[in-house]
Amino acid sequence: MKKWLVACAGVLMTLSLSACSSKTVATTSGGKITESQYYDSMKKTSSGKQILQQMILDKILEGKYGDKVTDKMVNKEYNKYKKQYGSSFSAVLSQNGLTASAFKKSIRSNLLLRQAVIANTKITDAQLKKQWKSYEPTITVAQILVSNEDEAKSIIEDLNKDGSWKNFKKLAKEKSIDDSTKNDGGKLPSFNNTDTSLDSTFKKAAFALKQGEYTKEPVKTSYGYHIIYSIKNPGKGKMSDHTQELKDQIIDEKLNDSATLQAVISKEFKEGNVSIKDSDLKDILADYLSTSSVTTSSSSSKKSSSSKKESSSSEASSSESSSESSVADSSSAE
Repeated sequence: MKKWLVACAGVLMTLSLSACSSKTVATTSGGKITESQYYDSMKKTSSGKQILQQMILDKILEGKYGDKVTDKMVNKEYNKYKKQYGSSFSAVLSQNGLTASAFKKSIRSNLLLRQAVIANTKITDAQLKKQWKSYEPTITVAQILVSNEDEAKSIIEDLNKDGSWKNFKKLAKEKSIDDSTKNDGGKLPSFNNTDTSLDSTFKKAAFALKQGEYTKEPVKTSYGYHIIYSIKNPGKGKMSDHTQELKDQIIDEKLNDSATLQAVISKEFKEGNVSIKDSDLKDILADYLSTSSVTTSSSSSKKSSSSKKESSSSEASSSESSSESSVADSSSAE
């Protein structure tokens, strides 16, 4: 399963740092706390500075790329996670201190940053060919997980007599020790070569299966012994049929690279005509504005300089890899 995309507090908090006044935020037996007092205190903290960095970045990216990120795109990502977590989705949101609207806001921030990375990236034919070498199509498989090899071999013997999907589901419900998948016939969420949560041995065996096939030998991982059934495998096909998908994977890799994000965000800040009005915060973007220009290719991006201090703006806006607190994966076959 994918790690949950959860942005840092800078994205989620809706604190308005500019609208400070004598308006009361809280009252106590010892007196009141005003917005001005709260602001003066917050701006001196690292979290307060990170919030302002993120707010500035969001404003810049919204102005440049807002028309490229639609509500439909945000809702599609949101519904992907909602489907992934099913009935536990609301509980997982709550555990991460999120509301539905706050999570959608973090998704939008990440999609905006993705657009910035796309705009600052030149993908070459060489990069596409390199990506193609590791490419595998999105497949759907099911598994039966057991604790010992003899039992796994016994299940395979049963499948050799009847290797139908119907029989595999029946055996999964009866034999599998993976409580998160057994009741659905052992079915796992679809994945491709970019998945980082599943065991590499498991993935290799799964990709080698044609649709309708199952592993004839147990697949051993740290979780036990797996029998894998291929529900859907469209085959790798031709590179020309997957150009956009390959480009998307390259962009995803960049979104997982802190040096690339640092360079992209630095460039956006430099071009964003930012003017800090509070003298106490005049150096808030110093780590970004002092870095070198963003690179335009995957190979050269790794050469770009990044500051020794990783700021939360890049953390808060990184993509499905990146941002982040994560939620425990639901499949024991990871």
